[in-house]
Amino acid sequence: MVKNVEWKQRAEAGALLSIGVYLLLAACKLLAGSLAGSDGVKADGWNNLSDVIASVAVYIGMKIAQKPRDRNHPYGHSRAENISSLLAAFLMMSIGIDVVISGAGALLHGGKADAPDWPAAAVALASAAVMFLIYTVNTRLARRTNSTALAAVAKDNLSDALVSVGAAIGIIGAQLEWLWLDPLAALIIGAIICKTAWEVFMETAHTLTDGFDEKRLAVYREEIAAVEGVRDVADIKARTLGNDIVLEVTIRVDSRLTVAKGHEIADEVERLMKKRHNIRSTHVHVEPEARVDRQG
Repeated sequence: MVKNVEWKQRAEAGALLSIGVYLLLAACKLLAGSLAGSDGVKADGWNNLSDVIASVAVYIGMKIAQKPRDRNHPYGHSRAENISSLLAAFLMMSIGIDVVISGAGALLHGGKADAPDWPAAAVALASAAVMFLIYTVNTRLARRTNSTALAAVAKDNLSDALVSVGAAIGIIGAQLEWLWLDPLAALIIGAIICKTAWEVFMETAHTLTDGFDEKRLAVYREEIAAVEGVRDVADIKARTLGNDIVLEVTIRVDSRLTVAKGHEIADEVERLMKKRHNIRSTHVHVEPEARVDRQG
């Protein structure tokens, strides 16, 4: 339990790290984009600003999700984390649409008369390197904590790294007198923001409506079926509550077994799921296997 709390605290630290880095990068990019005359870098700066809001929402959701159960929330507050991800998706989408409209308008007017300066490209490439590092850290934390919200943040981190690379490409192209390439990069950046927001929304909505990955369920089924004493897995279903998985499984055992032995097998299933997949809430229903009596 102590180890689980420790990793949850690290997940919160990952969200705070993202907030700090995004604030710094947003300020640098908006300033550099304005001074160097780069629509792409400015769009990337606005993207990072939207990420600040999203990361703050995720952090608040993480804190609320750790509140203990109460009379009005008998299953706890875990889904606050999912709701914060949903809010983050809406905020990201609104800024993405704004960037798309701005980029499209600049592109229709033929781009800027002057190419952005080279320092803007350096800022964009440095940002890409930083964001890829943050992505690596948050991905690791998300896997260790089963945090869907932090996984969404990590996915956005990777998207931001790619966006920054795209902004740098736009600036380099503009220096080669392809002046339309910088506003085109801004347009593509806006589209990527919208795409990421849509993916986060769909994944979160899937979780909030008790959807679950069928491939993961198949893995659970196969492992449970291999437990000694389990004759068959009659039914299995799972759902996600915040960063916790709730698994419900019906197994069939030899009908001649005692109740105590059947309970022992169920306990082994619970231990297996906790050990291999960190599933701390596995509900096992035991049924007797149907027997066909034959008369000579």
